Formats: sequence, structure tokens, C-alpha cells
Amino acid sequence: MARSIRIASALAAALLALSCGKESDKLTYSNQETRIEEFVKAQIRSNESAYTVSNNGSIRLVLTEGSGEELRKGGTISFYYAGYVMTGSSISSSNLFATNDESLAKAAGLPTEDGACEILTINLGETDLVEGLADGLLGVKGGEECIILFSGRHGYGNKNLGTIPAKSALAYRIWVESISND
Repeated sequence: MARSIRIASALAAALLALSCGKESDKLTYSNQETRIEEFVKAQIRSNESAYTVSNNGSIRLVLTEGSGEELRKGGTISFYYAGYVMTGSSISSSNLFATNDESLAKAAGLPTEDGACEILTINLGETDLVEGLADGLLGVKGGEECIILFSGRHGYGNKNLGTIPAKSALAYRIWVESISND
């Protein structure tokens, strides 16, 4: 009987801890989404031609509108990017974790050799991009400059990835060179 009570108590404690962890994650992601909204509003105030597109938890802040057809799932995109961990309601060079833009990479002390700064070309249906980035890229056009933002809920979740801490909100500045839906 005592053993049954200990097992039941241990199970109840584990469920409580799991429940508290989920609530904590929800609060973390909600706070990140609020900071993303603040960042977007500030950017739109300073650039009256900027606008947003939302898709499955990702916000694409379009800074320079592109032209031509929109990227669809299964389409191919060639682009330069800069990835940032959002630690507040801004992005800065101190939070840059990856880029293929040579000048940004040099300034941040990131690698520039062995193809690190070549344009990235991917097929949106055949690559394992983080969910938030893949959703944010849907609909971009050639020549577009944008920032794709999303909370850790649509990023790497509870996993650390290199210099990206678990549950991090991320922002990707994207310079689209071309797209093809053929």
C-alpha cells in the first residue's frame, strides 16, 4: 500500500511539473510574440512603405516589395540572409548567429571561407528549414527584402542549436535574389 501511494505521489508530482513546464513555455512564447509585435510596429512607424504578412505564426515584415510571382511550397528560392536571436524587441549585430552576407559575416567575426558567403538556393519543399522560416518564406517575390520573425514555438523549441538557446525567438533578414515555381 505504501509503495502504491509513493508511486501515485511521484506520478502526480511529475504531471504537475510537466503542466507547470508547459505553462511556463506558453508564457515565454506569448512574451516573445508581444516583443515581436512591438518590433514590427516600430519598424512600420519608421518605414511607411513597410507592411506585414502573417502565416502560421510567422510574421514577414516586408521592407522592400519584390516583383513577379510569389514563392509557393515546392518552389526554389535564391537569397542572402542574416539570422538573429531576439533577446528583446530588437535585433542587433551582437545577436547575429548566421549569415551568408560577406560584409555582415566579417563584421561579426563569422566564417567567410569555404562557401560560407555564397547565395543560398533551396527548394522550399525539399529542405528542412525551421518551421517559422519556411512559413515566412512562402509568398516572397524576387527582389524582396524582408524580416521574418517568429517565437520559439515556431523555431527550435526546447532544443539548443549551436549558439541558439532553446526556446529562442528568431528573426531572419532576407534579401531575395530570385524565385522559381517550375
